[in-house]
Amino acid sequence: MTHPYQSVPVRSSEITPRDVYLSRRDFIKAAGVIAGSVALAACLSSPEDAPGMTDTPAGDSPAPDVNRPAFTDELGDPANTFEEITNYNNYYEFSTNKEAVAPLSKNFTTSPWTVEVYGMVNKPKTFGVEDILKLFPQEERIYRLRCVEAWSMVIPWNGFPLASLLNMVEPTSDAKYVRFETVYRPEEMKGQGSPFYPWPYQEGLRLDEAMNDLTLIATGIYGETILPQNGAPLRLVVPWKYGFKSIKSIVKIELTDQRPNTLWNTVAPNEYGFYANVNPNVDHPRWSQASERRIGEFTRRETLMFNGYGEQVAYLYEGMDLSLQY
Repeated sequence: MTHPYQSVPVRSSEITPRDVYLSRRDFIKAAGVIAGSVALAACLSSPEDAPGMTDTPAGDSPAPDVNRPAFTDELGDPANTFEEITNYNNYYEFSTNKEAVAPLSKNFTTSPWTVEVYGMVNKPKTFGVEDILKLFPQEERIYRLRCVEAWSMVIPWNGFPLASLLNMVEPTSDAKYVRFETVYRPEEMKGQGSPFYPWPYQEGLRLDEAMNDLTLIATGIYGETILPQNGAPLRLVVPWKYGFKSIKSIVKIELTDQRPNTLWNTVAPNEYGFYANVNPNVDHPRWSQASERRIGEFTRRETLMFNGYGEQVAYLYEGMDLSLQY
């Protein structure tokens, strides 16, 4: 079952060009105000309770408006800066320290790259990234990202609906779920040497969730090719779910009739459920989910049910007790 959703129309001309962004950064440095450093310095909490994730409470200083891109999501929230998006990353394959991911991943090999799509499909296929970029028209979508740690961002993605890819391989009538798998390359991804996690990273969606038009395969940010720290070359973006559902650096997509095991649900099933829908009314066992800290803002804000995308996705969960679907 699918549901029509018209993504927010954003023209390329409305996205802050990279050179303009850098010029703003130079201006801010000259003025003695480095917005990214201010925002990131207040977010230096690192996980202390491995193998589970940890909260990173409020305390951020506001980023000056001069460093904000001149476009917003459909709720009017300003997008985060390129620097914020690419320097504050949860990617345990590289590090549990968010600020360490970018430097540790800078030499990560993303080409050549293939994605195998198989299982309960009529036309299994292995796609090269180049094939994907040719086959599927790229769209611009400004989505909110809500982390289970109670922080959030607004990110201008480039990509295409996952449904386009799945339709090409023709799921069979028996397919009920989609399983995703991240590349396993411990020689480059040093975090994969950690014994706390069952590598490679795996995630899953119900097939109808995967076919929803909001579900995106992201190939870029700010109109540029996506960087390794953000999940290059291909990552999943499911904006109504907590961020750990948005698996990065995908190499396998399997259609199956069995609910997939996922990394976080395997590690801590009492804390990270399969559905992981953003639900401010259901607390994480160790902290509240009622509010969130938008990176770059001073105050906390109220968290919205389904991250504000209820109109597009609530029908998927009719009849379910969402208090049990953390």
